[in-house]
Amino acid sequence: MDNQPVVPPVYPPVRRSGDATPPTASPAQQEQHAPQGQAGASFSWSGQAQPAQAQPGQAQAPTGHDPQGPSLPYGQAPATTLPLAAVPASTGSVPPTAPADPGVASAGRQPTPRRMWPAVAASALLAAVLASGGTALATGALGNGNAGSSYAGLGATTPVAVSSTTDVQWQAIAAQVRDSVVAISVTTAQGGAAGSGVVIDADGGYVVTNNHVVSGATAGGISVTLADGRIFAATVVGTDPTTDIAVIRLTDAPSDLVASPWGDSSHVVVGDDVMAVGNPLGLASTVTTGIVSAVDRPVATTGESSDTAVVTNAIQIDAAINPGNSGGPLFNTAGEVIGINSSIASTASSAQQAGSIGLGFAIPSNQAKAVAEQLIATGVAQHAYLGVTLSDGTATADGVTRAGAKVESVASGTPAAEAGLRAGDVVVGINAKAVGGAESLTGFVRQFGAGDEVTLTVVRGGEAMDVNVTLAERPVETDQSDSGQSDSGQGDSGQGDSGQDGGSLPSFPGFPNLPGFGGNG
Repeated sequence: MDNQPVVPPVYPPVRRSGDATPPTASPAQQEQHAPQGQAGASFSWSGQAQPAQAQPGQAQAPTGHDPQGPSLPYGQAPATTLPLAAVPASTGSVPPTAPADPGVASAGRQPTPRRMWPAVAASALLAAVLASGGTALATGALGNGNAGSSYAGLGATTPVAVSSTTDVQWQAIAAQVRDSVVAISVTTAQGGAAGSGVVIDADGGYVVTNNHVVSGATAGGISVTLADGRIFAATVVGTDPTTDIAVIRLTDAPSDLVASPWGDSSHVVVGDDVMAVGNPLGLASTVTTGIVSAVDRPVATTGESSDTAVVTNAIQIDAAINPGNSGGPLFNTAGEVIGINSSIASTASSAQQAGSIGLGFAIPSNQAKAVAEQLIATGVAQHAYLGVTLSDGTATADGVTRAGAKVESVASGTPAAEAGLRAGDVVVGINAKAVGGAESLTGFVRQFGAGDEVTLTVVRGGEAMDVNVTLAERPVETDQSDSGQSDSGQGDSGQGDSGQDGGSLPSFPGFPNLPGFGGNG
């Protein structure tokens, strides 16, 4: 599972630490943003077990400016993101190093390295697929723009009182969650890999991880090691490449298996203390801490086995995560899962050398849990769908210019068409949250499910209006191209090296997914 707009500062690319090389932009898909003025950062997984020190990337602001590809809005990084690739197993049967605690064991290494983390493209850099699974039913018509739109208040923050509590007791929290985190070893036709996971249902033996950790596993090729060293075979229950979430099930799960409580990721705010637990480079039960650096950070990655873009409005953290952390949990100070670690940003020249530089990304728990529950229940997951083609754009209303997702085309008979959306409209907000571009809107839509109602803030002809849309399940015959971004959204013209208006973009390596020890992480 992999840059840059015009005005804001340029950031390093992001990629998953599993890909040997940053993936190229995948073919555009309908409802993915169109190529106008977008330079998509690529992400890839690093396949090396040993992380290399990050090398500073040289950032240059693009010289050209495409009127249909506005500069990256505040809060979006033109860097590339790489999915956390599984750490390739090294030759031999020596198991990965475990913590000093005698009760902790890690999964054994497996031969032949395999790339695990798909490539990730940062927010307005690669075309995003707007919701790959559901159809939106519009309940309001855009043709009559409302006078009371939420345009003026988009992006406003609420002051937070300074906390007077004592320091977080990470020792106690680590002990509390330790038994719910597992190390995953995978055997594939190409070799082996290792990643992480978290128990979501102890009675059923279900574990949540990343799709890129278990994709391509051979029959009988998945094993799970608990914190106390016991090893169990596992099978895949279901995978969802669209969100990079997968669920596996332990065979003959023990009666004392411990599930982790899940928190509400909608309550996560910048500055929150967090803890990542996983199996980086085969070092099982590794704990790192940090803070939330950003929320709703648009990140796009591409898996090694698919051209489908994984677009997520992720939780950005500075806690160190590395190859092998893929699929592992991100905890809050209450010991609740608030995210699934999946990719990192890196300045390394390749995913194989990628390691933590304090730019990690986690899939929000609300989205991960919703998908996991669908996979457990039916083996498949559905997502929201609008039926439009998007590109990055800007719009001005009431004397204020904002970045947004420009509608390039609207498919007939879709909820977007019924709502009155037209080509040229710019969506600048959803549920009072600012939309910075096509990937941002795509990521937001994917957080919702069938039956959810959202309010889009749209600018048309210099006037802002709000429209209510009820999201519904995507028709079975609708393929991935109906996910929200155009067929041209991820082509060379949309987010290639040429950037906007032909301006040259800085050459940054992608941010890799965290690789696991053994190949898939």
